[in-house]
Amino acid sequence: MTVKTIINNSSKITFLNINWLRDIIYYKDLFYTLAWREFRVRYAQTFLGFAWAFLQPLATLFIFFFVFGKAIKVDTGTIPYPVFALIGLTAWSYFSFVISTAGRSIITESAMIKKIYFPRLVIPLSKALVGLIDFIISFLLLILSMIYFQTPLSINVLWLPVFLILIILISVGVGIWISALSIRFRDVQHIIPFYIQIGLYATPVAYSSSLIPIKYQFIYHILNPLAGVIEGFRWCMIGGELRLTYFLYSIIIICIIFISSLFYFRKVERVMADIL
Repeated sequence: MTVKTIINNSSKITFLNINWLRDIIYYKDLFYTLAWREFRVRYAQTFLGFAWAFLQPLATLFIFFFVFGKAIKVDTGTIPYPVFALIGLTAWSYFSFVISTAGRSIITESAMIKKIYFPRLVIPLSKALVGLIDFIISFLLLILSMIYFQTPLSINVLWLPVFLILIILISVGVGIWISALSIRFRDVQHIIPFYIQIGLYATPVAYSSSLIPIKYQFIYHILNPLAGVIEGFRWCMIGGELRLTYFLYSIIIICIIFISSLFYFRKVERVMADIL
């Protein structure tokens, strides 16, 4: 049986069939191998090595502090601005890493895709695992900053697993969409850096979404579901007000993005080897 026949037979598995999920679990060793390789390559032959994982969020926070904290003087209430900004930056850094690496992952692994059959979804999903390492580092920096600035941890932190899942879902969902679209439309690869650059300032990372005029709040959260997640993550860590309506909008859009990305990826997977 040829590789092409195997791919064609596997493509008959529908999204609702549990076999596609079983395939991913069966290839879990490949999943971990790809994740470990991505982690090693990222810091290989670098002078500072793993220290880059600490320096990148600190450098961005330094810029935010002087631009938004000192020059623009964003109102954060009683919360020190470095703590306020680092909460948003922790979530955004994970999101930007996953969509950038997962978005180009299929093109990068095209040689392996053409040679053997395995669930192609393993490739973008492995990037999400690598991103969790940087997320943990940023989260530790956040805890240290809260201790330094004597910012109490909110009791809402009990909801942390929920917001972590939402951050992962939207990151993986957008990453899978981009990876599937980039197979047919290679110029999508050029859009990703632009999207990350604009998205950083269009998302309430360095400021609160309450600064957005009321009449634009609905369309803002519909077009940018990550906004509700970051505000919820901030509420989880330092308390404050959680606008439940807009947060629910974000959850609905995130679920739509994630589920539709799986459907579309499975559709493209049938002809992926031929297009590449």
